[in-house]
Amino acid sequence: MNIIELQQGTIEWHQHRANHFNASEASAMLGLSKYKSRTNLLHEKATGIAPDVDAATQHRFDEGHRAEALARPHVEKIIGAELYPVIGSEGKLSASFDGLTMDNIVCWEHKTANADLLLALPRKEIPEEYKPQMEQQLMLSGAQHCLFSATKWDGDVLVEEAHCWYEPDYDLRDRILQGWANFAIDLEEYKRKLAAGEIIAETPKPQAEAIMALPSVVINATGVISASNLKDITPRFDLFLSSANTKLVTDEDFVNGDATAKFSRETAAALKMKAKEVIGQIATVSEAVNTLTLYADKFDALGLQLEKLVKSEKDNRKLQIISKAGIEFSAHVDSLEAETRPIQLNIARPNFAEEIKGMKRLDKMQEAIDNALRNSKYDADRIAADIRAKLVIYSGSKAAGYEFLFRDLQTIIAKPKDDFELIIQTRVSAYIAEENAKREAERKRMEAEATAKAEREAAAKLAEETARKDEVSKHITQHDHKAEAEERDNLFYRDCIIAHQDEIAEFMKSRDFGKDNNRIRAILVEFVKHQETRKSRARCA
Repeated sequence: MNIIELQQGTIEWHQHRANHFNASEASAMLGLSKYKSRTNLLHEKATGIAPDVDAATQHRFDEGHRAEALARPHVEKIIGAELYPVIGSEGKLSASFDGLTMDNIVCWEHKTANADLLLALPRKEIPEEYKPQMEQQLMLSGAQHCLFSATKWDGDVLVEEAHCWYEPDYDLRDRILQGWANFAIDLEEYKRKLAAGEIIAETPKPQAEAIMALPSVVINATGVISASNLKDITPRFDLFLSSANTKLVTDEDFVNGDATAKFSRETAAALKMKAKEVIGQIATVSEAVNTLTLYADKFDALGLQLEKLVKSEKDNRKLQIISKAGIEFSAHVDSLEAETRPIQLNIARPNFAEEIKGMKRLDKMQEAIDNALRNSKYDADRIAADIRAKLVIYSGSKAAGYEFLFRDLQTIIAKPKDDFELIIQTRVSAYIAEENAKREAERKRMEAEATAKAEREAAAKLAEETARKDEVSKHITQHDHKAEAEERDNLFYRDCIIAHQDEIAEFMKSRDFGKDNNRIRAILVEFVKHQETRKSRARCA
């Protein structure tokens, strides 16, 4: 913060304030001030013209400064440090401190005590309209606390006092910064319109225009009407009735309409009363009575028409103001949702009708609606900025590729930033762990199946090898048995042949088979084997 060497209340100080956005103006800029509207502030900043300060107001200011000076030593004891009046600025923002400690840790804001402050501060409740000033002071100075004091003095005697500590509110701080940024834009536009003659200074409360004076009815009757000015005054009546404005647009039109309606009603009542007076004077005065009654009805009709018009047109204008603000707010939310898709902003529509409840003047209605709309837009901007920041976290995190885990994104994105980020990390990590566990389980299952298959194949191969070996062994055994049997048979047949060889030789000698000799000998040998085999089987049987 830059320290400005100026004395509060001097011409140079006022010039400094005119060129800066001051902490004491922050409440009006946000539309929270009871004493100055945002439009008034725009006009003052654009023209450099501040409202004239009358003697009573100046006396109130002087008493406020005197009370501040008297209260300072008392407050220094509460704080435990000396306080110094300081003017500081940073860029376009400025603040005039009633008191600031040398270490810039504590600042002090003083107000003249009133019933509201004396009731609220002991309960540690600071009215909203005072908070923006202190928040801007903390923001510029870097102070950590602000003591808010309200005192009332009788001369130099402290009569009443109340104190309350104000702590930084960073949401309000953001709102102030955005508010001044918007105000700067609106100020340039206001200056442009002012230069173009499109706007003029805010007018005071509309007053009804002077209503055309109408002559009094004079009728004297003594059996017959002896004097009457009806012929002279009825044209004036007709002129009044025909010139009455029934097209109501501005606050002035409505005020004039109300006044004309009231005047017409009063005129109608007066004419009816005069008609009764004429009747009381003479019985046969039908022409005068009819004329008076006719105009009484006309004035009644005009009064009724204007009463209805004032009400209906005011209702229409009020509805237009509310409707326009609603459309503008919806359009603003739509533009924000275009930046936060697929997330929809769950922002409640402001109750603009409630904001102007009980108000009579259209300009005050418009001011209240503008403030409500501006505040609602700020809240919407803040929510949208939070959503956009979380969407950046979402898109830049491990969630990419795991969007199916966040079908409830619309719901969880409303959670605080840290909680939202934790949900993303937890879900993705849990899913990855679960998938890894599934893959590991599948790997183990496939490994087990492969092992089981290998074991089955090894067992089958072993069984096959064993069977083959058994078969080979069986064949070997059978072959051995056959060989043994053949060996036995050969020994058996050899013994038979040996036993009968002399007989075979003697038979062969007794016959001359010639070239068939060997063949016949072989046949005899086989015959001997056959015969011995039969004998052997017979013996076994």
